[in-house]
Amino acid sequence: MTQTPAAWRYGGNQMKRWRTKANLSREQLAEAANYSPDTIKSMEQGVRMPTPRVLDVADELCGAEGLLSAAKDYLSRERFPPGAVDFMEREREAVSLWWYEVTYIPGLLQTKAYATALIDNHVPLLDEETVQERIAARMERQAILACRKPPVALSFTLYEAALRSPQVDEEQLRRLLEVTRFSNVALQVLPCERAIAPALMGPMVLLETRDHERFAFTEGALSSVLSADLEVVSRATGMLSMIRAQALSPDESAHFIERMVDQE
Repeated sequence: MTQTPAAWRYGGNQMKRWRTKANLSREQLAEAANYSPDTIKSMEQGVRMPTPRVLDVADELCGAEGLLSAAKDYLSRERFPPGAVDFMEREREAVSLWWYEVTYIPGLLQTKAYATALIDNHVPLLDEETVQERIAARMERQAILACRKPPVALSFTLYEAALRSPQVDEEQLRRLLEVTRFSNVALQVLPCERAIAPALMGPMVLLETRDHERFAFTEGALSSVLSADLEVVSRATGMLSMIRAQALSPDESAHFIERMVDQE
């Protein structure tokens, strides 16, 4: 089971302690903060991140004198899904990254509209503050594409199905074409008719940090795993190499996407 960030659990625990000390019911806090009692419960249990609004409301109602509101500075840093936090930390240290996606455009290549469509429909649903925080965080991550010195070597391989999803519009396709012109980025498309067994097993990412540590990251509907195990990294490397060998070349892939734009 994916562990939620410690800051969520600690912030929620403190909020519950202060609420109990003040003899304030969960329903009263929920009404004052404009949340449902179940949402307050999930925050107190550390399942959801306590939002700045609920912390401020709880601080005032419980007489915490700023101690609960102070948690905002720490919780605001948890801007990624719990299972992906470790991966995002390694991504910031990466010198090279191979990314294969089956059903979605990788976060580093998403337009704001595409990212919004995905995050807005997250299951379970996220509150609006969390949605906006995650969208902003995703856009900030994209600095890795062109703003790092020295540049990060980036290779993306996208299964054709990811390009055919209803959320992919002309703007998103043009964004992919724009990225193909970056000297440090290679983008390949794997057409459906070229799919091999490893390509249907789900997304995977390989990255290497500046300290020459190598990690494999896999993400599924219910769990995400970041591994430095040599055997896991080796297997992922072999699978990604096979997938890239079957994919169209970067030039062929750009032409493939251009034809999709013309069909829009």
